Amino acid sequence: MAITWKKSDIGYPKNQRRTIAALGLRRLNRTVEHEDTPAIRGMIFKVRHLVEVKEIA
Repeated sequence: MAITWKKSDIGYPKNQRRTIAALGLRRLNRTVEHEDTPAIRGMIFKVRHLVEVKEIA
């Protein structure tokens, strides 16, 4: 799955900023690819208001 960071994490709790970093996102509008695992899904759910997710076939 492709995860794109779409909204800044400024003003959000530190644990959400750490989750963005743990996903490998370093700058806005950058995309990373991850396997679809329960752990990754949980991280995406935690910051779903900051990222955009696309399934890769």
